Amino acid sequence: MPTYIMLTSWTDQGIRHIKDSPERLDAARDLCRQHGAEVTAFYMTVGTYDMVIVVDAPNDDAFAKLALSIAKGGNVRTHTLKAFDEAQYRDIIAAIG
Repeated sequence: MPTYIMLTSWTDQGIRHIKDSPERLDAARDLCRQHGAEVTAFYMTVGTYDMVIVVDAPNDDAFAKLALSIAKGGNVRTHTLKAFDEAQYRDIIAAIG
């Protein structure tokens, strides 16, 4: 399953309702399951982004639907990276002519 790294920042709305953030994370995990995806790691961070969330999803379409569903809540903004594990990295590099 493809892996996606979501670099996430709270919006003004999200920070105003920060106490609800753990419940929103639980809801996001449930939403992932509904899209056939799974949160495999979660970190609250200090710096440019407030949270880093690693998600495995069946494909780009499923992940896009999931990310848009999360974003429409208005509590976070995300920047997403599609990630390749070491085995995929080695295969990609080996295929370069």
